Amino acid sequence: MTTCRSVELTVDGEVLAVPLADPTESLAQMLRRTGRTGTHIGCANGDCGACTVLVDDRAYKSCVVPAWRADRSAVRTIQGLAPGDAALDPVQRAFRDEDGFQCGYCIAGPIMCLHALLRHDPAPSEDAVRSSLSGNLCRCTGCQQILRAARAAVSQRPDPSEDVDG
Repeated sequence: MTTCRSVELTVDGEVLAVPLADPTESLAQMLRRTGRTGTHIGCANGDCGACTVLVDDRAYKSCVVPAWRADRSAVRTIQGLAPGDAALDPVQRAFRDEDGFQCGYCIAGPIMCLHALLRHDPAPSEDAVRSSLSGNLCRCTGCQQILRAARAAVSQRPDPSEDVDG
């Protein structure tokens, strides 16, 4: 097992060197400690998906990823999709417009999973969309609104080669 005392990584475009709180600290815990509180820790065992982030453009449930595994990686959080006063990215807009969330606690999971899917498959099938969202639980909105928002995000892309990063 690799051990390190700090992790060097890029989070939402910002290069960071973050000391580990302890060797078992999860990526989600470290991100929250650095102010990325949009990454929620719901179940803390990888079941709900609320903590999903992109690590080198792949979706990971950050509550089950040791922080040291992200060393020298590029991490993107829900906060990095539309930082500050920036306009929402296309996937976020689709979820807002289609009521794809209610309380918002879990919303980072479906949005980041769909983001990862669209980065690798700009015109995904219905099965691919459903599969990408399958590891996320929402206890208040329900799956139909989330699927409708995901379909809108896919169909509203003016050009499949458009970068979802805006």
